[in-house]
Amino acid sequence: MSEPIIATQDIKLSLDGNAGRVDILRGISLEVKRGETLGLVGPSGSGKSSLLMVLGGLERASAGRVSVLGHDLSAMNEDRLARFRRDHMGIVFQSFHLIPTMTALENVAIPLELAGVAEAFDHARAELEAVGLGDRCDHYPAQMSGGEQQRVALARASAPRPEILLADEPTGNLDGSTGEAIMDLLMQLRDRHGATLVMVTHSPELAARCDRVVRLRDGKIDLAEVSA
Repeated sequence: MSEPIIATQDIKLSLDGNAGRVDILRGISLEVKRGETLGLVGPSGSGKSSLLMVLGGLERASAGRVSVLGHDLSAMNEDRLARFRRDHMGIVFQSFHLIPTMTALENVAIPLELAGVAEAFDHARAELEAVGLGDRCDHYPAQMSGGEQQRVALARASAPRPEILLADEPTGNLDGSTGEAIMDLLMQLRDRHGATLVMVTHSPELAARCDRVVRLRDGKIDLAEVSA
């Protein structure tokens, strides 16, 4: 049986807040197979987004082990983590995180240039065309709708052909019909690039399109490995 592309062993996350130490993740052990689409669901404050950030190396676990593609993320310094994310992961956030002073094309191309990808702007233009924004390449985020901005974010995340896509409430800031279109695009990008997708969502419709759903409650897995 092939090694899981993501594996966590009893990871915990505690952060200091105004009211003192807060336990956010309280012992999460989880495996994700290569090519799988995993949905993370649960009530607000259950730890879904925090878990996703730990899987992406954007937040360090306080205890336990996180292995991605056979690499222990806790053994990497910040520079190595940044390079690892650049080379292997694409991340999509609810709030888009586009650079407002850059055009759609630049938002997708500049990270590729920094990664040393040849013909980065041609590659970025092709990705924007793939998400239906070929005619919006020269527009700035403020000139675009929320759905269009999320399409740019999807193009940026998928452009490097990552092995892993992480999505945190990718339709959370969008209306129903726009969110459905973004769901379709996300699944198409997953299929086109053969990526493993881990996604936080409150949407039952989006969760239903996952291969497997894990429910969190109070920082722990509530109903693990429940098929959607």
